[in-house]
Amino acid sequence: MFLALGLMVIGFVATIVIVVNVMSYTEAGRVPIKTGVLLHAINHNLVASDMKVPRIFAGKGTATFTSDLLEMPTSDGDSIHLRVYQPLKEGPHPIILYYHGGAFIEGYGNIDTHDNIVRSLAARTNSVVIAVGYRVAPKHPFPTAIEDSYEALVWAKENADLFNGDPNKIAVVGDSAGGNLATVVSLMARDRSGPEITAQALLYPLTTFSDVEFHSREQYDSGYYLLSRNVMLKARELYTPDQTTWTSPYTSPLDAEDLTNLPPALVITAEFDPLRDEGEAYAQALSENGNSVEAIRYNGVMHGFVSFYQVLYHGNHGLAQTSNFLNTALQGEFHHELKPFEVTVVSEIDQDKKWREEIEAYAIGTFLIGKQIMQRFE
Repeated sequence: MFLALGLMVIGFVATIVIVVNVMSYTEAGRVPIKTGVLLHAINHNLVASDMKVPRIFAGKGTATFTSDLLEMPTSDGDSIHLRVYQPLKEGPHPIILYYHGGAFIEGYGNIDTHDNIVRSLAARTNSVVIAVGYRVAPKHPFPTAIEDSYEALVWAKENADLFNGDPNKIAVVGDSAGGNLATVVSLMARDRSGPEITAQALLYPLTTFSDVEFHSREQYDSGYYLLSRNVMLKARELYTPDQTTWTSPYTSPLDAEDLTNLPPALVITAEFDPLRDEGEAYAQALSENGNSVEAIRYNGVMHGFVSFYQVLYHGNHGLAQTSNFLNTALQGEFHHELKPFEVTVVSEIDQDKKWREEIEAYAIGTFLIGKQIMQRFE
């Protein structure tokens, strides 16, 4: 009896190991086990890409900031929401504006779907962090999103006293479509002699709407890696219906004729991301135009990986790098050192952390297998 039970346990464990390892084989090759498990779960509708992380992975601690949802009037007579995270400690504090991803269109992202990143930035930087709820297409095509985003910058500077912020220390951050907005706002602030921006952090940004042949666009555009060619084309169609706007510096900063005199930039990209190459091309263009740039590529992860920072080592590492960059810049410790452009590639994980990643991957995989089995009986 015990022998039979032991053989059953061994068989079960072996099955789990085999199935979880199979999840790491994707259409573009093998990916790390944890990445494969998360991609399998999302692509088979076992979890939502914006679901809240289970408590077992969520950190615990005492709140260090307050949160308020405000309404900001826009110049066209409408209004947008701003979620403001204010440190409890005495200030004034630096100000960070965060522009969420979501393909510029309704239903793909908002200030709620990216709240975990914003909260973490607030905790890690001891800054006022403002999540900007800019308006999106199709109801609000270009240039509404960039105007909302820029007006939020102006509002933050003019109203810094309301939330104990320092109007002379302002940074912009964004991911994906929001990364596009963050760098466009930097261009607009320069062109309009607007508020001075201390730094810009761009997480896997979209930098051009033009039909450029990038290898990453061809290799990872199926949607399995959380961003598809269809979504990119839909975004272009709805956000920029006028084709003449595709090469505007305010939609496609990579195509801008003048990229001089811009804030120091951190550009983070992911290996399995259709936007990888254009993000790195933009980082290089910034560098070649005399701007201070740090470019980091994370291997083994997909588009949007920082949103999974609570379960992905590279996601947490990327968020830590972003926070460190912002802290250094906003505290005035950043040296505007111009050096030859290079992309720093982060691939390896410390052995102890690698073991943890794999153990957690098998645990999540076991849960997913059980969930799939239960779905068959429903």
